[in-house]
Amino acid sequence: MNTFEIHSFITRWHALGLPRSTPWQVAQDCENQVLTLLDRLGRGYRRHANCAIHESAVVEEGAVLKGAIIIGEGAFVAAGAYLRGGVYLGSHCIVGPSCELKSTFMLDGSKLAHFNFVGDSVIGERVNIEAGAIIANYRNELDGANIRIRHGDDVIETGVNKFGALVGDGCKIGANAVIAPGALLPPNTRIPRLGLVDQFAHG
Repeated sequence: MNTFEIHSFITRWHALGLPRSTPWQVAQDCENQVLTLLDRLGRGYRRHANCAIHESAVVEEGAVLKGAIIIGEGAFVAAGAYLRGGVYLGSHCIVGPSCELKSTFMLDGSKLAHFNFVGDSVIGERVNIEAGAIIANYRNELDGANIRIRHGDDVIETGVNKFGALVGDGCKIGANAVIAPGALLPPNTRIPRLGLVDQFAHG
């Protein structure tokens, strides 16, 4: 099973108008996906090279923005945040102090508290990730083996060695939780503080 529909986890995903693809394909091509959206932005965005920030958004001094980036209406990016590798923040998203966001889509109303890492992921709407929680994107203990995901009775062969998670609308991830590479969190999932989610399918 290599096909997977993002919209079953994120209701408004198709509203972005991107080509149909799996979440790991989106993460692998995040820079180009964000560049595509940059060319379609309406009024109200300030554009600096490949970075577009809505005039109502706040990006504090000391935040680092590298690569293609869109920061939506009313979003907030704190000092010390590090966004790189193609990042999309929807409206009213929050990226707190000392968070790193790499090659990730984060849709409307989602929040990273502080001291978070989220890599190569697709995050739905109204997701809340408490302090210190991470979404890892690489199987260091397996020397970067391609990510295979257990999903129900199926094993999904992603064909990629970097993918964090698909996090459905309304999920809550507790402080200091670890989401291992290749997680699929259905809408409204609750992960407790210090929780571990690991859906890797060993060969």
